[in-house]
Amino acid sequence: MERARSGTLKRHLPSLPFVALLAAVVAVGAAAFIYLGVYNIAADEPHTLAVYSMLERLRDRSIEAHARGITPPADLASAQRVSVGAGLYGEMCSGCHLGPGVEKSEMSQGLYPQAPELARAQDLTPAQQFWIIKHGVKLSAMPAWGKTHPDPLIWDMVAFVRKLPGMTPEQYKALVASAPADHDEMMKDMPGMK
Repeated sequence: MERARSGTLKRHLPSLPFVALLAAVVAVGAAAFIYLGVYNIAADEPHTLAVYSMLERLRDRSIEAHARGITPPADLASAQRVSVGAGLYGEMCSGCHLGPGVEKSEMSQGLYPQAPELARAQDLTPAQQFWIIKHGVKLSAMPAWGKTHPDPLIWDMVAFVRKLPGMTPEQYKALVASAPADHDEMMKDMPGMK
């Protein structure tokens, strides 16, 4: 009985040479696809729905996985953090992510994928926002600010970003204008920043 089952199973599985040949054909096809530049990567030509969906899911799952274990500071919602974050956001982020009452810029309109407008409701946790700001996102215009900014300043940006949804244009302008120091002043003592 066992031999009969084993024989039936072997008849239904492809042979090793067939699998090797199939793998070689797929590899050659993929190499030709890449070498010939078949897929249009121009930022003014959207991805196909299948590619965009796959990349979006990959991005979301990667952020979820890598942000696990990151604990926000207890004072994340403090006025001081929000105020410092407002100044950083106004100088570093508003050109792409805009803000309440901020008109679309040439840069924000030319990005693909479009940078999310952070003044709209978001479903990211503080840890996920921290990870994105610190490490950036490949194949988007989101830089890795952690290469030049220490974690406390990144948490300040997170604090401000979390307050953006529901903020009026007047509140936004007032917070950015009243930030304690401009970006250059904050960064002058950071390593590698002269």
